[in-house]
Amino acid sequence: MSTETVVVLAVTVAVAAFVQGASGLGFALIVAPVAGLLDPGLVPVFVLASMVPLNLYVAWRERAALDLRGAGWITAARLAATPGGLMLLWVIPDRRLGLFVGVATVLAAVVSLAAPAFTPGRGAYLGAGVVTGLTETATGVGGPPLALVYQHRPPAELRATVAVCFLVGEVASLALLFATGRGSTAHLGWALALLPALAVGAWLSRLVHQRLDARRMRLFVLVFALVSGTGLIVGL
Repeated sequence: MSTETVVVLAVTVAVAAFVQGASGLGFALIVAPVAGLLDPGLVPVFVLASMVPLNLYVAWRERAALDLRGAGWITAARLAATPGGLMLLWVIPDRRLGLFVGVATVLAAVVSLAAPAFTPGRGAYLGAGVVTGLTETATGVGGPPLALVYQHRPPAELRATVAVCFLVGEVASLALLFATGRGSTAHLGWALALLPALAVGAWLSRLVHQRLDARRMRLFVLVFALVSGTGLIVGL
């Protein structure tokens, strides 16, 4: 990997860590397309491995706001669906997988724009966990389902709960990918090498994360879902 490529990837990781540290979402949406363009082999292992320390930091910082019940149901469903995500890597071409996930995400966001405020229940938690387990294991991108479930909740609760759900799921996905020969230690090495860039972005996010109000957070969540879904549709 050339010096220029490493610099581009480091800047991308830092920006993505800042966005997710401030909002609770967005790291994979930003990093996955860039990493895929620079070296397609980096996806999904590099993206998943990079998110582990970031979500560990966010979960600890926002631990007082954690929705333990929701995190439990989501995590249980997410872990159960992780093998299915691995199967998707084997049986569905990348283009069709991106199209499927993208269309579902955009439709969910459009429905959410017209839907009244709601308090998520067990069904919403389980559904989000299953979809996240499938998509994040296969593509590294799993935020939209969780974002849509928590769009009406306080920003700190969204950040804390999504971080915990991501953290457990990422470790499970990485373990399964490596156990089945789909992972590379070189990609873990790049995640480790770019840890300083990630740390800078995460540290800067602490300066602004408490300034985001619920209305702006919901708007960001819906835009995030629409953009990520559209990106998958066009094959990013």
